[in-house]
Amino acid sequence: QLQLVESGGGLVEPGGSLRLSCVVSGFRLGYYVLGWFRQAPGKEREGVSCISLNGGTTLQADSMKGRFTISRDNAKNTVYLQMHSLKPEDTAVYYCAVGSQLSLKLEFYDYWGQGTQVTVSS
Repeated sequence: QLQLVESGGGLVEPGGSLRLSCVVSGFRLGYYVLGWFRQAPGKEREGVSCISLNGGTTLQADSMKGRFTISRDNAKNTVYLQMHSLKPEDTAVYYCAVGSQLSLKLEFYDYWGQGTQVTVSS
């Protein structure tokens, strides 16, 4: 059965770091693009970062470049999002997703996890 399960969220102080993980089951992960998205209260869901089938190409939203890094381990069916220098405006629910095209647009992703909360606050 298809399932995406995120973990690693939590409360962190500004300037801190977190590493999110998403374990995917029910897919042969190597055939799909993987992405991370986030949704802050009262805002639309937005693309954070995505990674190609073999991990050789990544895209990131401009506001996160240099702070967030996406990676994948197809053998472990897992995609990661390493976040550094976190800011209060990074507070959101973070979702992983499986898609068909390397893009930060939601329309190219068909399967979603339930999300993990990240709160950046002192």
